[in-house]
Amino acid sequence: MPQERKYISRAQRQAAYRQRCKCARQIEQTSRGLPALPAISNFPGWPRWKASIRMVRELLQQTTDEMQEYYDERTEEWLEGDRAEEHLDRIDSVQEILDTVSELDW
Repeated sequence: MPQERKYISRAQRQAAYRQRCKCARQIEQTSRGLPALPAISNFPGWPRWKASIRMVRELLQQTTDEMQEYYDERTEEWLEGDRAEEHLDRIDSVQEILDTVSELDW
């Protein structure tokens, strides 16, 4: 037995798909703590952008702290090796990025 059509036309089916995608994006943004974009497309989304930058800062700070903690917990033998130097270089790189992002004082 054939299944009944849910949408009369392909245009209606496409519109329903777009609406589902839009709702999914809104749910994802809300779950991340980001405010919604403004309704008017030519109106800037400053609150959302500020929240995004703040979240980036916090994530980079957390990453730097975890990397430093990992470094501090290594043995003396490991600290004298090449891997320790590479790890310190990575920590410095992430710290530089954090400093650059922190300069964005909005």
